[in-house]
Amino acid sequence: MPLVRVTMIKGKSPEYITKMSDSIYEALLETSYMQKNDLFHIIEQVEPGDLIYDRHFGIKGSRSGDFVIINIESDARRRAEKEALLARLSDKLAASPGIAREDVFVRLSMTAAWEDWSLGSGVAVSWS
Repeated sequence: MPLVRVTMIKGKSPEYITKMSDSIYEALLETSYMQKNDLFHIIEQVEPGDLIYDRHFGIKGSRSGDFVIINIESDARRRAEKEALLARLSDKLAASPGIAREDVFVRLSMTAAWEDWSLGSGVAVSWS
């Protein structure tokens, strides 16, 4: 049950945002990271001076103005599952909407308990 928050620089079209969200959703679904229709994305667009990042740190190439930070909060996962998601996410976003792999910064945040989540009505999740 991931909650996705994307931070990016303002200026992308609604179609671009939709393609990006769709690619993130598909990567999560394809790597068995979530159930179908488990779609909760927050897309925040900031002014260019409000997203500060090094264009070279930790990668072989360089980052552009299309740089995005993707925070995914979900239940705990094994390392292999996380690695599969990161690879698939990079592939999907490169294909649509065309975000260079160097521009995709991902942070996975895991929680161990379902009761840390509520889907609404003030009720903690229980999958038992």
